[in-house]
Amino acid sequence: MLTSRILGRDLCHRTQIGVLTETTSSHAVAARASFGHGRQAWWSMVAVERAPVGHRAAPGGHRTGAVGVTGDVARPRAVPGPADLDPARPNAARIYDYLLGGKDNYAADRQAAEQLLRALPDARLVAKANRAFMAAAVRQVAASGVAQFVDVGTGLPTPPSVHECARSVVPGARVAYVDNDPVVVAHSRALLATDDLLTVISGDARDAEAILADPQFGSLIDLNQPVCVLFVSMLHFLAPAQADAAVAAFRDRLAPGSYLVISAGQRNELNRPTEGRVQAAYGSSTILSGRPASEIAAYFGDFELLPPGLVPVTDWPAAASDPPLPPPKAGMLAAIGRKPHHPE
Repeated sequence: MLTSRILGRDLCHRTQIGVLTETTSSHAVAARASFGHGRQAWWSMVAVERAPVGHRAAPGGHRTGAVGVTGDVARPRAVPGPADLDPARPNAARIYDYLLGGKDNYAADRQAAEQLLRALPDARLVAKANRAFMAAAVRQVAASGVAQFVDVGTGLPTPPSVHECARSVVPGARVAYVDNDPVVVAHSRALLATDDLLTVISGDARDAEAILADPQFGSLIDLNQPVCVLFVSMLHFLAPAQADAAVAAFRDRLAPGSYLVISAGQRNELNRPTEGRVQAAYGSSTILSGRPASEIAAYFGDFELLPPGLVPVTDWPAAASDPPLPPPKAGMLAAIGRKPHHPE
């Protein structure tokens, strides 16, 4: 399971994403979008069984978990797809959604989030600062001329989206969203079905080579040109060796002038005493691997860090408060790195 991001307010029509719901008979997941002038569109994803990580398109050309949509107000036909939706079990993406004030969460997620806030009272502040960092970083990278973005661990719909931020600067920006949660993938594919410059890939960061080899990835993203790859608030949900390998697989393939945008949980003296309580909030099956600053900095390899460097996400210019806040217990460091042009 990876953490949460993707779609929210459209720059043109202001889209409001509804609450995920599940029916006991068909285990169908539904999402409703309300557009300007009172128009509404419905998408539904009918769950048949859990699919393995990295599940590809079904025979006949349909993406699993997607729906056929004709126009933005059509009532679509459902295409059977995967689901792994257990409302009784807290989910890291839905906990994050709740911290951001979203609606795609259940009672178990809200209870877990409140338990987390008792351990780390500033977790909500850090989550919102993290979103502000992501949005600012994407706009900054787009302003440098980069028009390709890969968002690894994209998660549930949360505004602002990567493609909204990028297209506010580069209207034709292309974005590949990647997640290993079948519900996230199905939900996102339905919402983004009509945009040829976006793709949603069912992929696991622990198998980065499979993501890079996915035909959907190669048809949209040209690694011979500068690309921005985002690992925002998700690497601490991987074991350290897995996180190192995931970042390195992308970093080593990127062309000069490419960027890494990373925010990751920091283990420090402020939050170390709360580790047991935080783990209890997420559940024993969730990996939590906050790391020291030196190990987070190592993700960037020989990339040049842009100012202000690797700093607490609450200190990032787009998220910093005035006057400055004391260091948060919910430590998260963030930075933007650029791959230099080495002389021949």
